[in-house]
Amino acid sequence: MVVSWIEAIILGLVQGLTEFLPISSSAHVRIVGEILPNAQDPGAAFTAITQLGTEAAVVLYFWSDIVRIVSAWAKSLVGKAPRNDPDARMGWLIIIGSLPIGVLGLLLEDFIDTTFRSLWITASMLVVFGIFLALADTYGRQQRELKELTYKHGIIYGLFQALALVPGVSRSGGTITGGLMLGYTREAATRYAFLLAIPAVVASGFYKLAKSLTEPSLNGPFSLAETLVATGIAFVVGYAIVAWLLKYISTHNYRIFVWYRIGLGIAIFLLLGFGIIQPG
Repeated sequence: MVVSWIEAIILGLVQGLTEFLPISSSAHVRIVGEILPNAQDPGAAFTAITQLGTEAAVVLYFWSDIVRIVSAWAKSLVGKAPRNDPDARMGWLIIIGSLPIGVLGLLLEDFIDTTFRSLWITASMLVVFGIFLALADTYGRQQRELKELTYKHGIIYGLFQALALVPGVSRSGGTITGGLMLGYTREAATRYAFLLAIPAVVASGFYKLAKSLTEPSLNGPFSLAETLVATGIAFVVGYAIVAWLLKYISTHNYRIFVWYRIGLGIAIFLLLGFGIIQPG
C-alpha cells in the first residue's frame, strides 16, 4: 500500500532526526507510529533495524577515530602496541561499556518487545529522565575529558546506556546523563555516548534483521523492503544530525532538550488520558 510506504518514510525521517538527540528515538518512532493513519506500533524489529541506518552515519562520521581505535586495540592484543595506549584503552572501554546492554537486552527481550513499549511507560521515562538530564547538566562538574575515562566509569556509562532498553529514556540521553554525573564535559560525554552505542545498536539491529528474515510474523506492520527504505533515510538524516549536535553542545547546554522531553511526556499523558491514542 502507498500509505504504508509513506509511513515508513516518515518514520525513517523521525528515526534519523531523533536518534542522536537526548530525546529518545524509540519513543518518537513509537509515538509517531501511533498517530499516523494506520495508528500502529511500528514494532521493536522496525526500530532496531532502522537504527542500523543512524549507526552507519556514526561509523562514517567517526571513521578515522574508529579505524585508529580498532587498530591500536588489535595491536595491543599481540604486543605490537602498549595496552595503556589511549586508543587501545578506548577499545577496551567500548567493549566493557557494551556488556550491560548486551546482557540485559537478551534477558529482557520479551519485555522490550511488549511491556516496555506501553506509551504510559514511554511518557513517564521522557519526563523522569528529562529531569535527570537537567540535574546532571546543571550540577555536573564538567571537568573530565575523554582521555581521563576509567574502566569503572566505562561500566557505569554502560549501565546508563542499558536504561535505554526502555523507550523514552534515550540511548544518547541516558549515556550523556551518566557522563555528566561523573563529571565529564558535554563534548566528552556525547562523543563517548556515540562510540559506545555502535556495538550495541549494530548487534541489536542485525539480530532483529536475522529474526525478521526467519520469522516474518515478527516484522510488525511494515515489510522488510519498507523497513530498509526507512533505514536508508535514517542514515542520511542521522549523519547531518551528528555533525550538528556536536557543534551545538560546544556552545550550548541541554536545557532545550529537557523542556522538550517534559513537554512531550505531558502531551502523551493528556492524549492517553482523553483516549485519543492507545497505550499499546
